[in-house]
Amino acid sequence: MRVSIIGGSGYAGGELIRYLLFHPEVEITNVVSRSNVDEYVFRIHPNLRGYTELKFSPLNLSAITSTSDLVFTAIPHGTSAELVPKLLETGIKVIDLGADYRLKDPALYPQWYGWKHPHPELLKEAVYGLPELHREEIKAAKLVACPGCMATATILALAPPMKEQIIEPERIIVDAKIGSSGAGNAPTKASHHPERANGVRPYKTVGHRHIPEMEQELASLTDAKLRISFTPHAVPIVRGILATIHTFPNRNLTLPEVWKIYRSMYGQEPFIRLVKDRKGLHQLPDPKVTIGTNFCDIGFEIDSHADRMVILSAIDNLVKGASGQAVQCLNIMLGIDEKTGISAPTIYPV
Repeated sequence: MRVSIIGGSGYAGGELIRYLLFHPEVEITNVVSRSNVDEYVFRIHPNLRGYTELKFSPLNLSAITSTSDLVFTAIPHGTSAELVPKLLETGIKVIDLGADYRLKDPALYPQWYGWKHPHPELLKEAVYGLPELHREEIKAAKLVACPGCMATATILALAPPMKEQIIEPERIIVDAKIGSSGAGNAPTKASHHPERANGVRPYKTVGHRHIPEMEQELASLTDAKLRISFTPHAVPIVRGILATIHTFPNRNLTLPEVWKIYRSMYGQEPFIRLVKDRKGLHQLPDPKVTIGTNFCDIGFEIDSHADRMVILSAIDNLVKGASGQAVQCLNIMLGIDEKTGISAPTIYPV
């Protein structure tokens, strides 16, 4: 399959290039970056030096559509809403890593993103690109809207207990820690190293735009009304997300029962690892162990003192939270093994 990447100079775009260069079923024909036209890709992504002589090209839709079967869009929120329909009109499939087609209800965009969606008719057509929940729909999709990184970690952690209706659906508290790469590669005062290093900074403490994704996808698993309380924190690591999720069971639970619930849903999933070990250093999920991989590690503990079940979820925000998940969706669309091109383990230690 011939693929193009629009937005190839960002961190997610760089990871897409890294994976697709070695994908046996893919040829990269265009890597678009408006700010780096005619520059070698390896000058922006130095880890790719010696692996490719690709150069960044301008955004030329006719050139892209004539040489591509599928296009990845990895551009800022609000910019793919107008671009994606133009690509779809030519018969090309699109995997969008942004937020512009994730939400099914067009009324949610003014509320959470501050703008009116210009193509609400496509929201129903777009498939939410979380394979663990939408594998069959992704197979035939023309437009895949990849989830947000913190939404990915949260939804995957909560899907089994929500499906089995063992937790109170309106008392879910998510505390997420995310590395600096989640803010992209455009520096700001808040991402400046002296400001971020050695600290833990809460931000967007209420009203984070990933909340409607979480509620939309989890609501599809239950008839009960649900509400998620979510607060992220910026921490001084480069990559990774750890979501600590506080839930409150609606009946007494045992650890074997919780194990069974998670295994019944994820036992055959290639990129879900259940991590609750009695030995070793990493007895519960740690984002450090997922760096550079497409895994989501999930663990849990039952707190009998506070009638609480704590769920922990760890991913690499740039891989399972973005580019790796996009390639997993591509593999599903191609009808090949989902692990193709994205199955290598992380390096350790990092």
